[in-house]
Amino acid sequence: MSRGSELTTGPIPVGQFVNLVRNTLRSDKLFQNQVITGEITQWKQYPSGHTYFTLRDSDGQINAVIWKGRCHIDPIIEEGSVVVVIANLDLYAKAGKIQLVVNKIEPVNKLGLLEEQKKLLIETLRKEGLLDRPRMTLPMIPKHIAIITGTASAALADMNRLIENRWPGLRRTIIGVTVQGENAPNEIVRAILAAGKLSNPAIAMKLDLPPVDLIIVGRGGGSPEDLWAFNLEPVVRAIIASNIPVVSAVGHESDILVSDLVADLRASTPSNAIERCVPEYDYQQQLSIHFLERLDEATNRLFLDCRSRIQLIQSRLLNAPLKGVYNARKKLQFLCNAMQLSMQKSLASETTKLAVIKSSLNSAHPRNVLDRGYSMITDGTGALVSNTKDLAKGQQVILALSDGSAKATIDEIEKKGENNE
Repeated sequence: MSRGSELTTGPIPVGQFVNLVRNTLRSDKLFQNQVITGEITQWKQYPSGHTYFTLRDSDGQINAVIWKGRCHIDPIIEEGSVVVVIANLDLYAKAGKIQLVVNKIEPVNKLGLLEEQKKLLIETLRKEGLLDRPRMTLPMIPKHIAIITGTASAALADMNRLIENRWPGLRRTIIGVTVQGENAPNEIVRAILAAGKLSNPAIAMKLDLPPVDLIIVGRGGGSPEDLWAFNLEPVVRAIIASNIPVVSAVGHESDILVSDLVADLRASTPSNAIERCVPEYDYQQQLSIHFLERLDEATNRLFLDCRSRIQLIQSRLLNAPLKGVYNARKKLQFLCNAMQLSMQKSLASETTKLAVIKSSLNSAHPRNVLDRGYSMITDGTGALVSNTKDLAKGQQVILALSDGSAKATIDEIEKKGENNE
């Protein structure tokens, strides 16, 4: 053995090693749901229902198996046909051989063109940002489900059975459509539009129904061609345009349709859609009881906590009432003293201002001016005479003196600056 190789802790049985390799292959997503094309050789269909063949091209080959009932096999497939398969890589432990376990097989000339159209549509939707748009949240407990699927189909029977088991009596409206063939796309689109109308409260009220709050579009498994209506643009855009959540539940786990990529939820099967959208009534009842019990416990704890706080406050008030009163009185006395001091200062300041104003008024009073030996002259109307221009010879005036008044006649007028001889 090479020294560069890491050794296990000891030799293990070959069967254990082969199964280890098998589990590794099965758990690696790289080897699951691979789309492979090649030519069929050694095509053998056994009475057991299993089909074995080899898929090859010029560069290599690999064994493949289709288990009974795993997928639809087109009758035109035979030795030498070029096909496209969707398969998982597996290891047959008994023989130590790697093989493909085929989930789908179609002639390349038929499926190839459809796959190209599907890729183009997906790319268009991606460029428009429709694959990455925000998805609507499904109702926690739907009140009215619109189920769009084949009338009297096994898928519908399974969904109805599961609904009754999980939430008996849940309101649902079945909109029967053709789920494959030329008419399928138009019927599915019309059904989605009809379900959307039932989500209008006014319309639902007229029918005495709760508004539809969830749409499930689904059908059981089949060949790629059987499911192809859900890869077509009209159906896809109707799902995108829906004003209520849409669940795509088409085919089996391995079937990935464009409707799955644009829906608000992708369910692996119609039954899985019900399991994911309809809660179990009994479980919800138990959950409600549990929540009520927790609410009661939380309310009791809150009540006890509040009561403890009140008791603590009461205890503090009982133990220290006088201290609180003393502190309040002390603070009140301080405030009273500060207010009184402030009032005294303000009163003294205003008294001083008043004395100054009074003194100024007294000194300017005309009576006090007359007491100092001055007189005041007024004319016959009582108007004050302060200029010689207001006088005329022979004019009668009144002289106001400190102890009375006197009448006088103007004999002569002399203005400042004039020289009278």
